[in-house]
Amino acid sequence: MKKVVKLLLLTAIVLGVWSFTNVEETENNGYKIGDVVLDFKLENIDGKMVSMASFDNAKGFIITFTCNTCPYAVAYEDRVEALNKMYAGKGYPVIAIMPNSVKAKPADGMKYMKERAEQKGFTFPYLMDEGQYVYPQFGATKTPHVYVVQKTAKGNVVKYIGAIDDNFQNAAEVKNKYVEDAVNALLDGKAIDVTKTKAIGCSIKV
Repeated sequence: MKKVVKLLLLTAIVLGVWSFTNVEETENNGYKIGDVVLDFKLENIDGKMVSMASFDNAKGFIITFTCNTCPYAVAYEDRVEALNKMYAGKGYPVIAIMPNSVKAKPADGMKYMKERAEQKGFTFPYLMDEGQYVYPQFGATKTPHVYVVQKTAKGNVVKYIGAIDDNFQNAAEVKNKYVEDAVNALLDGKAIDVTKTKAIGCSIKV
């Protein structure tokens, strides 16, 4: 019996790791690793329009597609805030973008985005993808879905795509911090070990 339990636990662990590291072909319709990202200009919760060009001193960005209503996105809110506090001062600020249709998800509207940001104390811009034209360019399919991009001579280049880490349920049990590892590698001038993982979250609502 003990052997069976151990086997089941091992299988669950393997499947859990696979679910984060396997990247489905259906998620590859947008930007690929090495692509140059087109800039965007979207409304922030403070009413101002924000783009990547708004950040004069940035070395790159942690672009996170997220929302108020998805339990996966909510589970990652504190970790997204921690990423901004950890890396904005080093040149890699978080830019959060809400991609959902507010007709499909009224609680993701700007009013509620403002309330959520104030409640959680977000220190990063929280933008609305009004018209839903930015997330398809990226190829984002989930909330959250993260793109780490680096400023280069040819533009903002995609360096990592996927999940924030490998355990949305419990931050204390995370073993692989994909976004942190990617940004640290870029800051150190090293190659990123894992450049793509499967985003785990709710589907973007259209």
